[in-house]
Amino acid sequence: MSPESAGALVAAVTPVLTRATDGAAEVRENFGQAVAVVPPEQWIAALTAARDDLGATFFDWLTAVDELEHGYTIAAFVCAPADAAAEAGLKRGQGLLLKTAVPRDNAELPTATTVYRGANWHERETFEMFGVVFTGHPDLKPLLLPDGFEGHPLRKEFILASRVAKAWPGAKEPGESDHDRGKASPGRRRMLPPGVPGEEWLKPLSAPAPAQVSATATATTGTAATQRGPVAKKLATEKSATEKPAAKKPAEQKPAETNPAEERAAEAGADGEVED
Repeated sequence: MSPESAGALVAAVTPVLTRATDGAAEVRENFGQAVAVVPPEQWIAALTAARDDLGATFFDWLTAVDELEHGYTIAAFVCAPADAAAEAGLKRGQGLLLKTAVPRDNAELPTATTVYRGANWHERETFEMFGVVFTGHPDLKPLLLPDGFEGHPLRKEFILASRVAKAWPGAKEPGESDHDRGKASPGRRRMLPPGVPGEEWLKPLSAPAPAQVSATATATTGTAATQRGPVAKKLATEKSATEKPAAKKPAEQKPAETNPAEERAAEAGADGEVED
């Protein structure tokens, strides 16, 4: 919503809620949204005016906020599903955030179910999580927590028993939480989960020694590593460094060349010896 639209919405809502709450409503713009703050005794009057005079017939949500020593803030958001019949009403899709505050020692507020039936489960959840009692509610009982649960989990003083019994599970390393502070050595190396490469994978790879890799293997390794990246380059380099060069086969000796004339003379001499 633009600032101009938000300003026009605040201008339209202010006289309606001021008249309905006897001047007790404080309407302001907050992040493009109209917000009305009313005292607890004018809570039902403000909701009724939003429904009947402003056309906010759709109940969206209701919740509380623990403000510690300031009590609890109760907030409800209502909106208009269609243009309101009144000229000063909300346009289709516009909403209104209504807020009130109740003291911590007497957290009670009239139920909104008399105006919006859809507030039933929202008030039950707020009662269960914060302990705010909605007087006049038709069935104010726990909604989400198991039977017999004690306390109100969304109050800021609520103690999480699991955090007392054991360390915070997010502290994976010793010394990262107050539970075990001081147990870890300052120079202790952090452990990495399985499958996560260490910092050595980020360093540039050194070239292999010339005596360990032949010229052919070096050329092949360089081409494959360029195509497949630094991981393949490292693996190919290690493989080439461990392989032994193939042994050379001994050269075959060729028979000595002889003179044809000498061969014929030798053959003639052999024939003469046979005839004798």
